[in-house]
Amino acid sequence: MSKVSTDPIADMLTRIRNAVAAQQPRIILPHSKMKESIANLLKTNGFINNISVSGEIPSKIITIDINQENDNARINEIVRLSRPGRRQYSNSREIPLVKRGRGIVIISTSQGVLTGEQAKKLGIGGEIICKIY
Repeated sequence: MSKVSTDPIADMLTRIRNAVAAQQPRIILPHSKMKESIANLLKTNGFINNISVSGEIPSKIITIDINQENDNARINEIVRLSRPGRRQYSNSREIPLVKRGRGIVIISTSQGVLTGEQAKKLGIGGEIICKIY
């Protein structure tokens, strides 16, 4: 079986979702800049505890600490919205609100990967990657 996924972002989100369901405090996955920036946004918004990148270029890995041992995860729901077969784009005025503002939407913009709130403040839209609550 190959380690290469056709949708690496969906693979990352599924690993996080499965770790939360199995009450695992940590996941390890292959590195990419997009995955690292999504994980950094999750850390900044308080959904995960820590992120670390290790290794050299051909086999870099990302380690995500979802929560402490014996603590509950702060992620209740994580859903991939834009898929390779059907992309979802939004302008700045139509960025969706998740659970009346208690969750976040992650958007890939021309300024980089941002939360929906940050993109609205900058007045830019982009591809809606996922929503997290």
